[in-house]
Amino acid sequence: MRDEKSVREEGENLQAVWSPDSKLIAVLVPFAGKDFSVSNIVRDSKTMLLGLSDGCLYSISWKGEFGGAFSIGSQGSDSNSDSLLSYSVGNGLVSGVASATLASDDKFSTKAAIIQLELCTLSKLLFVLNSDGQLLVCSVNKKGLKYTESIKAEQKLDGDAVCASVASEQQILAVGTRKGTVDLYDVSQSISLLRTVSLHDWGYSADYTGPVSNIAWTPDNSAFAVGWKSRGLAVWSVSGCRLMSTVRQIGLSSTSSPKINPNQDCKYEPLMSGTSAIQWDEYGYRLFATEEASCDRVLAFSFGRCCLNRGVSGKTYVRQVMYGEDRLLMVQAEDTDDLKLLHLKLPVSYITQNWPVQHVAASEDGQYLAAAGLHGLILYDVRFKKWRVFGDVSQEQQIHCKGLLWLGKIVVICNYIETSDTYELLFYPRYHLDRSSLLCRKVLLGKPMVMDVYQDYILVSYLPFIIHVYHVKIYGELTPSSKADLQLSTVRELSIMTAKSHPAAMRFVPDQHPRERDLDNESVSSDLSDREPSRCLILRGNGELSLLDLVDGRERELTDSVELFWVTCGQSEEKTNLVEEVSWLDYGHRGMQVWYPSQGDDPFMQEDFLQLDPELEFDREVYPLGLLPNVGVVVGVSQRMSFSASAEFPSFEPTPQAQTILHCLLRHLLQRDKNEEALLLAQLSAEKPHFSHCLEWLLFTVFDAEISRLFEDCFQRRWYRTAACYILVIAKLEGPAVSQYCALRLLQATLDESLYDLAGELVRCLLRSGREIEQAPTESDTASPKLLGFLIFGSSQKKSSLDKSTSFKEQSPHVASVKSILESHASYLMSGKELSKLVAFVKGTQFDIVDFLQRERYGCAQLENFAAGLELIGQKLQMSELQNRLDAEFLLAQMCSVKFKEWIVVLATLLQRSEVLYDIFRYDLRLWKAYSVTLQSHLAFAQYHDLLEVLDEKLSATVRDEKTRSSISS
Repeated sequence: MRDEKSVREEGENLQAVWSPDSKLIAVLVPFAGKDFSVSNIVRDSKTMLLGLSDGCLYSISWKGEFGGAFSIGSQGSDSNSDSLLSYSVGNGLVSGVASATLASDDKFSTKAAIIQLELCTLSKLLFVLNSDGQLLVCSVNKKGLKYTESIKAEQKLDGDAVCASVASEQQILAVGTRKGTVDLYDVSQSISLLRTVSLHDWGYSADYTGPVSNIAWTPDNSAFAVGWKSRGLAVWSVSGCRLMSTVRQIGLSSTSSPKINPNQDCKYEPLMSGTSAIQWDEYGYRLFATEEASCDRVLAFSFGRCCLNRGVSGKTYVRQVMYGEDRLLMVQAEDTDDLKLLHLKLPVSYITQNWPVQHVAASEDGQYLAAAGLHGLILYDVRFKKWRVFGDVSQEQQIHCKGLLWLGKIVVICNYIETSDTYELLFYPRYHLDRSSLLCRKVLLGKPMVMDVYQDYILVSYLPFIIHVYHVKIYGELTPSSKADLQLSTVRELSIMTAKSHPAAMRFVPDQHPRERDLDNESVSSDLSDREPSRCLILRGNGELSLLDLVDGRERELTDSVELFWVTCGQSEEKTNLVEEVSWLDYGHRGMQVWYPSQGDDPFMQEDFLQLDPELEFDREVYPLGLLPNVGVVVGVSQRMSFSASAEFPSFEPTPQAQTILHCLLRHLLQRDKNEEALLLAQLSAEKPHFSHCLEWLLFTVFDAEISRLFEDCFQRRWYRTAACYILVIAKLEGPAVSQYCALRLLQATLDESLYDLAGELVRCLLRSGREIEQAPTESDTASPKLLGFLIFGSSQKKSSLDKSTSFKEQSPHVASVKSILESHASYLMSGKELSKLVAFVKGTQFDIVDFLQRERYGCAQLENFAAGLELIGQKLQMSELQNRLDAEFLLAQMCSVKFKEWIVVLATLLQRSEVLYDIFRYDLRLWKAYSVTLQSHLAFAQYHDLLEVLDEKLSATVRDEKTRSSISS
């Protein structure tokens, strides 16, 4: 034993650890005469292991027996015995156990200093962190650390680890890195990476926070705190929800801002110089931290705990409650539908004697809250705002509550009897807490691990996995003026053999339909609510959610990565319950998931039961507390920072927030053709403030999931205008590539149906989305006077440059596709001389017909025979109709711009445009003679004889005038 002075003078390498019974503390100092330091210590019930700076481990028993040193990853050799002897300082070897080296492959060999040890007793793993950033995963003998020869390196996690912390109950290893991130590993079966959490997603890099300096799990392993070397502290839940952070958001203080002096007027940020050490208190209510720059003071952060609905405590279904060390925090909805957090401080007379609060449960109707501290029980009447405690303090001190349940108007206490080391259930009416009003006392088989209640049934489970289901029968009236009698009868016992760990939570799942095996049972009640539940949900510490059949003991895995779940079916009798179509909800790394019953006889075993709703994403800063069924929202809590002029640091306040699931419920009903139920649900919700938002969200989610198939239905039914409405939505939800493919299909279909106005809209949409894909606009994008003129085809003046510099393959894909479709359709119309449609097509799509005519002069636009062409086009364009005359005028103008004589003559003839024909024939009398002969020789052209007379007269006069000028000049 060393005196206090010598221990104090040893300096900063002092290490300490408590014995398992907390009656002894081991204080370790550097070895005398050796330049070794101790990194830290791990222990089990019999042995301690010390990590040394030379890469070795040292074994010491709690009896003071020194087992000696051994190296990790090295082969046995004589040199090890030398080092062993040099380390021996005391009573020598542990009796009966020889000091052993770790025989393994050379790939595990290391000479780096051991900077941290972590032990997971449940999975029998030892984690050894070296100064080079390597983390060794070693298996340990099931009998404990005493058998050092059985410690074997199984795996090496390469990386840049700087610290680690293991959550034994959850079997999760948290590894901090130099990059400022924390990697979470599942160590329950094989070492696998679960997820990575950091402040990177909030805009802070490792340059800002520095590497992780320390990690600390809460006592119940539900959350962990992370401190950084350069700045800040944060707390995350096991699923990755950020519960608290001292680092201010970008909007409050940018990353480039200088460090704030506490003496300045602006508010100071705690741990701004980095976190040197963190530690939770025994119950997880306070987190203590020291700052790098000022280790002489300790900062304490107070936390409220959520009712996780795990273990032997009851659920909080209707009433959402958190609790602190001396108070309850109850969520209340104000008149404005805003959520407020009401602080209910427990009476001083109770909490001073029974600090801190350890268990909280809300009654099923939400009217009463039950809370238990170190001893006794206290009830709170929400309506009348009154507390009720045991009148006899001696009775209160005899109760060591380990869990709470509500059975209607009865509160059930799981009591630990310290003198006999046994457990019992105590049943008290909520109107009177006294031994005289005790309704029943039930001695349990052992320590209960998980409990649950549904109506008149209580479930209790014990290690390794034994389940007892009790039925509660009340005789007499449960009123203050009468004495009722309560009796328990065991209705089901199961002993399940499984290699899996014991459940962390279990909840009855009420039967929504009779089971087939019970249909022939005459005793089956017509009221399903009176029937004994035959299934329950199981949540294990590693996040695995499964469904257990209480009849045959079969367990069916459902999903993993679950942190919380809420059974909703059959849990509420309110008429305004908006979630009766939901079986249960769960929350985890994937966010919130809603589980619906199937439509078969067995609602939980059909495949379509596994259809989840992935649209309910929860904010990663909002931690869900539970469900409000009468408004169809999930209530959560998030951190809020407030500043006070008199305070050095900002305050961290839990703030309730609500997120609706109404859109998920409506979608579920509509998908199953329950239109009347969906309408009723919408009517019940119409007055809620979030109703319009839900409808918008529902529309979005339906589009997101169904957009392609709805679009396809409209396309097949030729509802092209309706289908076109989906194009922009498809672009937003599925990207421009999918939307362009759909738009091109639709463009071809609208052209085939001569819907040219709609086709024009599609063309503009295609070109616009195509330009958005391109990184930079081309020259033609900004210089074109027409949408399809210079942009796609170029004008007649630029045709040669287009052909030389921009081949068909060189054009962007969306332009080439549109061009191909439009040109193909124009060729089809021109070949068939569908000129009215051609005009409508050109006007609707702004197709550049000039360029098209120039290229097709000797193609589809060629007129080989004037007479046949005039007759055919005359039949296509009936000049007696005004629209046809206007179409002909439009075409004539286009033909004149490209000097297409054949077409000009035909169209001018149909329109009786003598001035146009005169301008052509005055310079080509041979063409005039052929034209005149053709019209005079065909009876079908008799209508144009008047036109011939007019032209003949004008041309004859022109000929005479030219002869006269010629004779004068000669």
